[in-house]
Amino acid sequence: MDRESRVVTAAQAALMAMQSGVAEPGVPEEDARDVMSLLFHECSAMVATLGSGGTAPVKMQVFDNAGNEVPIDEADPPVRTAVRVLLAEVHGDSEAARTHIEIALANAAPEEMDTLMVQALRWTMRLSDECHSRDLPVTDWITEALS
Repeated sequence: MDRESRVVTAAQAALMAMQSGVAEPGVPEEDARDVMSLLFHECSAMVATLGSGGTAPVKMQVFDNAGNEVPIDEADPPVRTAVRVLLAEVHGDSEAARTHIEIALANAAPEEMDTLMVQALRWTMRLSDECHSRDLPVTDWITEALS
């Protein structure tokens, strides 16, 4: 299996685990950076789709580990990192998004990286649900994982 296929498979497994109620689905450490990058990239694409190419506002919500909504300024550092990564992707700067992930990987404690991964997974699930409810396209591998 090539690297890209392995990363997609790991992302699908994590999405399926989250959907089935696993609080912190395990992603192989060697794939974590690429899985997060892939998830945030797909979230960005869904935000653009939901926002009608920038003509309609899209509200993003931030949740704590218990699933409760929190203001961005009160979010834990890894969640604030997730917001920065997503914003970089939304603005077409995948390199900046990857840099934010790299900085987090280099400096964050393992549980903070778990929080960052969970945030990426939650957003992917919620954005996918919203796109499907509006009959908007979602990448096939996400739809397969969540069906």
